[in-house]
Amino acid sequence: MPHESTDQPAPLRHVFVYGTLRRGGSNDITRLRPAARYVGTARLRGALYGLGPYPGMRLDGHGDDDPPVIGEVYAVSAELERQLDVIEGLRLDVPAQDLDEYAKRDVVVEVGGQPIPCFMYEIHPRFANDTARLLHGDWFQVVQPLGGSIEVELPAT
Repeated sequence: MPHESTDQPAPLRHVFVYGTLRRGGSNDITRLRPAARYVGTARLRGALYGLGPYPGMRLDGHGDDDPPVIGEVYAVSAELERQLDVIEGLRLDVPAQDLDEYAKRDVVVEVGGQPIPCFMYEIHPRFANDTARLLHGDWFQVVQPLGGSIEVELPAT
């Protein structure tokens, strides 16, 4: 009897990206391999901070009237997720520490009216100071996307 392999590819996970990993950003996720699959645009409640050439987002520190952070959702393989961890400065060989700039967080966003569990990279609170706070939720209002403007279609709120 032939042996059937039970090795199945790991399921794809979803990532919410809001800064340089967005399409047109300096670390554009669509240029990485293995390729990510675009799912859609989304908004996430939080506070956006400008940290020079890149942003950081905190899930706390926002008011009820503050605009949500605009981002994109992609389905990614485990291999690509490891690359994203490296880009975001997470050390793969040790557990997250208080010295890390970012921490990986699980969130749920809505794309096309459907809730999608995602991970995202949240900036450490020590970088989230009032002088760096952006009073809007779109990193591309701060930097011009590579290759010119990118149209973002957002679902109605």
